[in-house]
Amino acid sequence: MSVEKDIPAIFLNQISSRGLETIQKTREFVENYCLPADKIYLEQISLDPSKRWSTIPPIIETLKTKAKELGLWNLFLSKHYTEGPQFTNLEYGLMARYLGRSLTAPEATNTAAPDTGNMELFAKYGSPYQKDKYLKPLLNGEIRSAFLMTEKGTSSSNALNICTTAKKNKDGNYVLNGVKWFASGAGDPRCSVWLVMCKTSDDDSKPYNNHTVLILDAKKALASGKARLIRPLAVIGFDDAPHGHCEIEFDNYEADDKDIIMADVGRGFELIQSRLGPGRIHHCMRAIGVGEFALLRIAHRANYRLIFGKPMNQRESFLYKFAQSRIDIERCLLLVLNAAHKIDISNAKQAQKEIAMAKIETPRTIGQILDWGIQVFGAEGVSQDTELARMYAHNRTLRIADGPDEAHLAQLAKKEAKKFKNVDEFFKKIEINRNKL
Repeated sequence: MSVEKDIPAIFLNQISSRGLETIQKTREFVENYCLPADKIYLEQISLDPSKRWSTIPPIIETLKTKAKELGLWNLFLSKHYTEGPQFTNLEYGLMARYLGRSLTAPEATNTAAPDTGNMELFAKYGSPYQKDKYLKPLLNGEIRSAFLMTEKGTSSSNALNICTTAKKNKDGNYVLNGVKWFASGAGDPRCSVWLVMCKTSDDDSKPYNNHTVLILDAKKALASGKARLIRPLAVIGFDDAPHGHCEIEFDNYEADDKDIIMADVGRGFELIQSRLGPGRIHHCMRAIGVGEFALLRIAHRANYRLIFGKPMNQRESFLYKFAQSRIDIERCLLLVLNAAHKIDISNAKQAQKEIAMAKIETPRTIGQILDWGIQVFGAEGVSQDTELARMYAHNRTLRIADGPDEAHLAQLAKKEAKKFKNVDEFFKKIEINRNKL
């Protein structure tokens, strides 16, 4: 089936013929290779604790090889970067919609978080040395990365609260102290680089210039014994091995690596905002794919489940809920694609409102659909025998990751409130014009 039928008409003319062809190829790759491989991938994850975090399911390399053959590689790097295929955010968003349906598809195409955001930072801000040492192997899919920002015991959505310190010693090297956690990807044995948000200054007069992103050789840091991977954290019971969401402690770790500052000292806030803008769209578009896959699972279940002798797919209450869910997904799709297009024609900063609306509404809506899907399946829905429980756990974290709903709602509300003063003028103008009639 042609993907053109799945693309909202208002955006269809914004997509290049090359983009449309790649969207089609992405859908076919996910359906023909990735979805069949998902179960194999999970079965290949070792249950042996000594191997669970040290081995990678072999099927993923098979998929990566196929993706490269098809030209489905590093799709996320937009037209702003020479290192990638240079699709628009709108075009990639429609690809991510299909990638989100599968557990293995993002990594198979080298479009998995947190590598995507990290690669964008390297591409935009990295020095020639940093690009050669880290960006090149990341683009090739040879290594993986982690972004260490969130901290235990503090509200990390406000980066002013980040307190892991990096202070220069007498040798001019930065010495790190603090604890990071939920460092996604840090459990992967291929993880070779950490981007660490640190407090490098205590200037109260310039609070937004106190933080810096440091680039650390992860394996070197761990080998020192002064940086410790304490444990992988579970996300609603899932440890996501071998990827992991890890707690990492720095205890006077001296980073004597060459060229470890990203961009410049004090530019941490700028970098994280640059990283999170398009990344939120990527998350939301994959979530759309999750919701659409969930509806496929729900429909398949309804075709075979009898409720008091009558198939579920013939019951009006089920059909009404299914139709409403389809409307809900379409609403989110339009919000996310509009945000992606706004980034394309301006930039992420100019699209803050659109990004916030998509980021708030999409995971919330998809979460409700997944919850309903679990209910449709009954006990099987919360087990490992369907994808729904795992998808629900991952989707639920999106309402916290990259800024919780409340933070985005507060930001959006403040911007909207500034427009209230214009309301009086609007109605005053109506009154004036009425008096002229």
